[in-house]
Formats: sequence, C-alpha cells, structure tokens
Amino acid sequence: MSSEPLRIAVPNKGSLSEPASEMLREAGYRQRTDSRELVLQDPENDVEFFFLRPRDIAIYVGSGRLDVGITGEDLLLDSGADAEVVVKLGFAGSTFRFAARAGSARSLQDLRGKRIATAYPGLLERYLSEHDVPAQVIKLDGAVETAVRLDVADAIADVVSTGTTLRNAGLEIFGEPLLHSQAALIRGRSAVANPYIEQLVRRLQGVMIARQYVLMDYDCPDDLIEKAVAITPGFESPTVSPLRTPGWSAVRAMVPRKETNRIMDDLWSVGARAILVTDIHACRL
Repeated sequence: MSSEPLRIAVPNKGSLSEPASEMLREAGYRQRTDSRELVLQDPENDVEFFFLRPRDIAIYVGSGRLDVGITGEDLLLDSGADAEVVVKLGFAGSTFRFAARAGSARSLQDLRGKRIATAYPGLLERYLSEHDVPAQVIKLDGAVETAVRLDVADAIADVVSTGTTLRNAGLEIFGEPLLHSQAALIRGRSAVANPYIEQLVRRLQGVMIARQYVLMDYDCPDDLIEKAVAITPGFESPTVSPLRTPGWSAVRAMVPRKETNRIMDDLWSVGARAILVTDIHACRL
C-alpha cells in the first residue's frame, strides 16, 4: 500500500451527498456524524475525506490536490477539469435536456441564434460547438426555469428528472437529451496507479452488486435440478448440495433483486420448495 493516505472528495451537500456517504459507509469507510465536519480522518483504512461542494470536486481531483472524488458526470464535464470517470456508481441519475415555451422549439436546430440559459455553461457550450449550432449561452446559478418567463433567455438547458418543475413554469422539453448522467468516482487523468484506489473501486463495486442481487436458497428434487438451475444460473454458477432426504438437493444462487418474486414463482412451478431470500451486505466477485 501507499505510504500516504488516500484523499477522497465527497459531496458536502445536495442530492449527491447522502447517497455517496451511505455507499462509502457500506463499503467499510468511516463517515461523518456531524454535517459541519469538512475533513474526516479514517486511520483504519488510511483514508482522508474532504467534504466539498459537488461542483468543485472535479477541479480539486483534476488538479491532483485530491486523489479521487465522487461527483456527477454532468458536473465533471461542465468543469472541464483534467479528470476522468473510474467507475459509475448507479445513483443520482439525471438527464440534461432543452426546454422552451410550448411550441416555440422542436429540435436543436430551432435554437440557432437564440439565448439559452443554463447552470452548466461548459457542458452546453461544448455540446453546441460539437453540433455546429451558434447560440448565446446565458450562465445562471441555481434554478433557471424562470429565465424564459423573465425574457432573459429563449430556452433553457437543465437537469431534468420528472419534468414537473419545467411544466409548472410553462416550459416544454424538446429535442434529444444532451447527456445522461449519474454519480461517478473520478480521478485525475495524470494520476499514478494507487493500490488504495484499486481497493476503493473493489469495495464500491461490491456494494453495487450487493444492492442489485440477493441470495436465494431452495430445496429441489434431483430430477428437477436442471430445470431449476436454468431459472437461477447464479452470478457464475449455483451451489448444489445433497440433502439428508434421498433424492433432494439444496440450491443456492445469486439472483437479481428486482426479479426476486418472479423467480420464486417460477421455481415453485417446477417443484422447488423451502425458497428463502437473504440480503447480501457485501461481496467481492
């Protein structure tokens, strides 16, 4: 391992903050109990956490001041920092979309020569340049949905979840998404190999898999094993062990959490019994 502690940037507030801290906690790292703490030592894992504004994390990581950080892909791209995604973390999913008054625009080309308000100017300017669409980018901080009503802009480009906020502001989403984003672990492009980062990635991947799968145990007649294991092939292969009762075996396999009840129904239909489901709290695969 490295002689220096791994320095990790974690979102201090916002939609990324609690999910990021919860994932790190599940991965075995110490996390703060007081939201006013901005630096936290985890000597057991030889890690130092810095709690920063999500928008600033990519800058610190890209400059090499911090080793890795958790932030949104949209914030990484908007920052222009010299950093890259190590692993996507599967939470805080969002879509970056255009919106304008209903009927005023239907495609990207309708934005030529228009004013577009956004809190992500770097991301928007890059997108417009790549698609050869000349437009004036109006940079705003925070909510931008009122920019059209106040005649600051003709359209907006913003992060969209359900679209309810935009519809309430009299706006209509149009065109293709500029970006699909989620939380990600990032590091500087010029960062050297670090075994602590490799360990962190393995732990986070273990958490993501544990969240996506459960362990399913069931008893099955030996002559129906092939049909049963076809339903539960497992992550690599199911474990099959003979029971004390002749002609029966116990089967254990990892199955997708979201398909648990359908799989239990299918197993029951082929003759499996004593079907049990257990949460996975951590794993390495």
